[in-house]
Amino acid sequence: MEQTEHAEPETEAEAGAAEPVEAGAGRGRRVRWAIRLPLGLVLVLVLSLLAVETTLRVNYAGDPADGTYTRNRDAIWLGHAWVDGRKRDADVTALARRLDGTGIRDLYVHAGPLEHDGTLPKSAYSRASWLISAVHREIPGVRVQAWLGDKLATEEPDGMHLERDATRAAIVRSTHEILAAGFDGVHFDLEPLHSGDGHYLDLLDSLHAVTAAADVPLSVASHQIDPLPGFHSFWGTVAGHPKWWSQEFFGQVARRVDQIAVMSYDTMQPLQSTYGGYVAQQTALALEVTPPTTDLLMGLPFFHEDRFGHRASAETVPAAVRGVRLGLSRTDADRVNFGVALYVDFAATEDDWSAYRKDWVHTE
Repeated sequence: MEQTEHAEPETEAEAGAAEPVEAGAGRGRRVRWAIRLPLGLVLVLVLSLLAVETTLRVNYAGDPADGTYTRNRDAIWLGHAWVDGRKRDADVTALARRLDGTGIRDLYVHAGPLEHDGTLPKSAYSRASWLISAVHREIPGVRVQAWLGDKLATEEPDGMHLERDATRAAIVRSTHEILAAGFDGVHFDLEPLHSGDGHYLDLLDSLHAVTAAADVPLSVASHQIDPLPGFHSFWGTVAGHPKWWSQEFFGQVARRVDQIAVMSYDTMQPLQSTYGGYVAQQTALALEVTPPTTDLLMGLPFFHEDRFGHRASAETVPAAVRGVRLGLSRTDADRVNFGVALYVDFAATEDDWSAYRKDWVHTE
């Protein structure tokens, strides 16, 4: 009996001692997994990033095809000073000298911004008639388009609500008014515009009816295209800002306008080679879904800032032009309705202009 009574507690003690050991081991395993999982995710992310950057550098290699230079359908964004009284005749004369011999035929002149309700006060473009007359006189054949835009309420409560019928109707009325002032076209830049926005497509349909009736171009600035399928959805989840458009949505926009200019800068690329490779990819993706009757323009960075998303030493005009030429060469080297758009006049340097002339206009 004593042995039996003694044996039972001993067994219970052993069993009792074994339980906390197993629990401790389980906690240890969970802690190790808790550490390994995020480290593994970071490793996957780093390796994926390295693979993407390597691909972009490879994409920057090779020689552009002969003849992939300006088709005389280029454009430049001009600041608000051109319509608010700060510029004079001498400035237009200087601009004419600057553009002489280049491929620029469109000036996107900032004539806004639109109010959040879609209206546009005439005071915003008080000197438009003077500018249009002066450009037509000094730079024959160059069109003066009204650059209109606003911040959309897609990520913050303050901004323009395109989902409101009244807002879209007001934008259409503002377009009638700006064309009545004598502009040769209208160029819209609404941001941040999320991929798949059906209200934007409806607006473009309405605007195109207006511009077609006036026999002038409807032009838009576009976000970049997903570098990987569905990347805008992933980035929207991670950062709260989708940034990119799907290639399908880009094509839907391109089919509704006469001219689409890709804002192919602010790319988060660290090197000229990866930036140029990225521009080559963007050019190819855009060409694949842009109708041959629509002017496709790729943006060139005529500005110099160092901030999140933009490294001035990487996003250079020579790298962008080389990328544009490579993408054009590989996808549709003979595309006629194609060009580059320079952003922006008041931040441009002599080096920017020289690189544009030498590498794209193909002059020494």
